Amino acid sequence: MSFKENLLKKVAINRLAQKVTASWGPPASGGRMDRALMEQLLTMGPYQPEKKRDLTLYRTTDPDFVDTLLVLDNELGIYRAAAEDIALRKSPTVKEMVSIRNIRKILNDTDILVSKKETSLETVRRVCINQLDLNFTRDDLNALAADGKAALQNAYTQGVVESLHLFAEIAGFKAPPKAFRHPHHEMIGALAAKTAGETIYGPIAMYSKMHNRLQFIGEAISSYDKQQMKMFQAIANGQKEVNVEGEAVFDHLAGHCYSRHPGERRGPGSK
Repeated sequence: MSFKENLLKKVAINRLAQKVTASWGPPASGGRMDRALMEQLLTMGPYQPEKKRDLTLYRTTDPDFVDTLLVLDNELGIYRAAAEDIALRKSPTVKEMVSIRNIRKILNDTDILVSKKETSLETVRRVCINQLDLNFTRDDLNALAADGKAALQNAYTQGVVESLHLFAEIAGFKAPPKAFRHPHHEMIGALAAKTAGETIYGPIAMYSKMHNRLQFIGEAISSYDKQQMKMFQAIANGQKEVNVEGEAVFDHLAGHCYSRHPGERRGPGSK
């Protein structure tokens, strides 16, 4: 797959993992994991299903977890044990429960349990991403910029937003915090939180979906600085120009990403 395809897959993996986490709800809420979403996530990585009794187990070829099995149920346990031992603990027969030794195993699986729930989900997310080649060259970044510029030229909103999200993934940019959100705008930027509720956001790439207007604010803005916030709102409303606008924003993002990962073969990592 191309760099862009791998990057899109990474974004999809992260979004799926977030949705699975949300399906559990807050701790102790009794929420049920969305099994269909979890199965979809597992198919995106080096996982193969196998049946044991009424259990669905998943085995991976990832070298760090090759000796483990994941049980697809609400606990999402990862176990370092044979399938037969896991079946004994999770789905024992009446005959097996007669044995006192087996009962002890059934009641306590800590000797084989590696992780469960959110910790197991994070393992699956990392394993899925680790299989992707996320190294890139300057040409790869230029190709992403070209796609973004073409989308902007054609007022293809979805394409512009997708390109911004891909650059955000490489640069580590985040969606805007509450103080910086603006109606009908898509934004990505560097985010830092300070004490007493202050938020520092910037540099920022800002796209007006209503006006097909793309701008780049090169400075960091404090949510506590009234003058800076006034300037930010003026830019968002199209009342103030910035030095980098339109298609040049994508070239600027490509340069920014390359400067963060200098060299011919560097990538955004697996976080």
